[in-house]
Amino acid sequence: MHDVAATAKRWSLRVNWLVERVCVALLAILVLDVWLGVLVRYAIPLPLTFTEELARYLMIWMALLAVSSGIAHREHIGVGFVFERLPAPARRWLAVAFDLIGFAFFAALFWYGLGFAERGMGRVTMIYAIPKGYAFAGVPLAAGLACVQLGLMGVHDWFAARPPARTGATVTGGGPL
Repeated sequence: MHDVAATAKRWSLRVNWLVERVCVALLAILVLDVWLGVLVRYAIPLPLTFTEELARYLMIWMALLAVSSGIAHREHIGVGFVFERLPAPARRWLAVAFDLIGFAFFAALFWYGLGFAERGMGRVTMIYAIPKGYAFAGVPLAAGLACVQLGLMGVHDWFAARPPARTGATVTGGGPL
């Protein structure tokens, strides 16, 4: 059963590898876009109005996609106070329960996000005049990636040789936040 846990963790890290690179690329474009916006506003008087809207959509997509990365590294918010005081078998059950609750939330967000993005196709952005559904598609995409990561981490938590010692973010060399 340890092989199942290792395989789930390996797939989680592979998905996360791609998501992290997409987030870095979005961040690089965001930084360049904001610098261009500052430059044309204060230094070069060009009528470029697209920079603010692009920055908004890039930031939203980047933040939403980063959620799955937090799940893969177990750096999301957890109930550490209770979790760490439980015996090992109970921690395994609680970790899987956290994964299932998170999965249910993100599955609902995925489902309703699809409708949100679909309805957004009938509305256009102010500057680009493209359907807002493309920008809104980040919600179901990020929720779907979060479901994939939660599923993989849930399989890992259930089949791992040892139950998880903690959940949520940790400070290097210290206890939970």
